[in-house]
Amino acid sequence: MPTVVIAPDSFKGSLSAREVAEAIAAGWRAVRPGDELVLVPQADGGEGTLDAVEASVPGAVRCSAGSVTGPDGRPTPGEWLQLPDGTAVVELAQPSGLPLMRELDALGATTRGLGQVIRAALEAGATSLVIGLGGSASTDAAAGALAELGLVLLDEQGELVADGGRGLADVVDVHRDALIPPPAGGVTLLTDVTAPLLGPSGAAAVFGPQKGATPAQVAQLDAALAHLAEMLGGDPDAAGSGAAGGAGYGFATVWGATIVSGADRLAELSGLRAAIDRADVVLTGEGRFDEQSLTGKVVGSILALGATGVIAGQVTAPTGVWTASLTDLAGSAEASMADPARWLRVAGANAARDLSPR
Repeated sequence: MPTVVIAPDSFKGSLSAREVAEAIAAGWRAVRPGDELVLVPQADGGEGTLDAVEASVPGAVRCSAGSVTGPDGRPTPGEWLQLPDGTAVVELAQPSGLPLMRELDALGATTRGLGQVIRAALEAGATSLVIGLGGSASTDAAAGALAELGLVLLDEQGELVADGGRGLADVVDVHRDALIPPPAGGVTLLTDVTAPLLGPSGAAAVFGPQKGATPAQVAQLDAALAHLAEMLGGDPDAAGSGAAGGAGYGFATVWGATIVSGADRLAELSGLRAAIDRADVVLTGEGRFDEQSLTGKVVGSILALGATGVIAGQVTAPTGVWTASLTDLAGSAEASMADPARWLRVAGANAARDLSPR
């Protein structure tokens, strides 16, 4: 019996990685119902990380952190995953993501909710921590999250600085006495970007505009981050420091966290490599396959591990393997986006006809 591994990323803003995998699997089963299908939905640390890990790790338990502070100050539910080995998995986008903003606020958005979720996981006994970085609404270098964990940032009046990237420019004093220590098993940061904290390739310049920052605000945020780096030290040039509005830098500097490839770590957590080793066919996919897909993204990582097929909403770069474009199958991008699950099933059926072992 052939074994088929289906390991897609989410189709951002459309379907979760699990939903994508299930739709592809339904199409394959319609053609070859006797094959063994192994669904291993993936993520890179951003939106969908909790879903991907929960779907792939037996015994993972989703836990509630209760109501936490959303990125614009309104309450939002907080969640984290407890893994059987004592690891807690937290996704920044879940309590502090850009879609939670009622209106964009590049200067004032905060990561406080993330810190509240992390605190809940630690209070529940987490022995190590994995934080997915991506999809952040803020550019505060995780100052809001770290404040919830006990870091104190004061202005020249001795008052707490304002939330958001705006307040970082006012820091004149830093107190770590009340900072909760990281768990004994360490803290790992998952990201799919290698951006430094500062400059034209940094957190403010590259990601600020999508959070609503004007050119003047980008410059203001970059200067504020530079000031914070002067106060905290650390290595603002380290790859990944600019991830999630500088959260990579904040957690690495204050908590000694390690920045790693999200796609690679999620593949390890979910057992993807072992599944691929015994597979006859490996399918992966994402909303758009382009040149960026090969630079640390999920699909590029799985191609390197031996994927035999890519299914994507749009394909604008060569994959080197069998490929299906939902846009081509549906006749237009609009048609494919109107019912992506339908066209994923069609693509899965085509894959079964074209790729199944003879």
